[in-house]
Amino acid sequence: MTRATRRDRVIGCAMVAVAIAAFVAVVLFAGAAVARADTTPVGPLPSGPTLTVTTGPNQLLAVALPNARRQSGLVWRLARQYDSGIVRQIAEADVGANVVVVFRVVGRGDTSIVFAQTRGEGSGRAVKALTHKIRSR
Repeated sequence: MTRATRRDRVIGCAMVAVAIAAFVAVVLFAGAAVARADTTPVGPLPSGPTLTVTTGPNQLLAVALPNARRQSGLVWRLARQYDSGIVRQIAEADVGANVVVVFRVVGRGDTSIVFAQTRGEGSGRAVKALTHKIRSR
């Protein structure tokens, strides 16, 4: 094995370890960040796309939200409550140019997961909105 190959393998292993550690940290702390009651509620929502997903219990659902440029100050937030007896958020991570939020389907019924893009956590004014209607059968 050449030096360059060995170095590339070490770097690759280190990158995987960092990615796993970051994902574990996100999983452990994502629930706390979303459940905070001190964030400003999101007011009226602009019209935006609505996606409908039909699934069943014990399935995973991933929602990819496009990141805005960092300079814009825009962040994606849950804009409305959803039925946690049907879906529960289990992870959230920045993946490439997206924020990916992962939910586990835990029950049967219908609920909507509504996201809004606002200027920081303190703003109640939505710039964009995205709705996922979940039908668990």
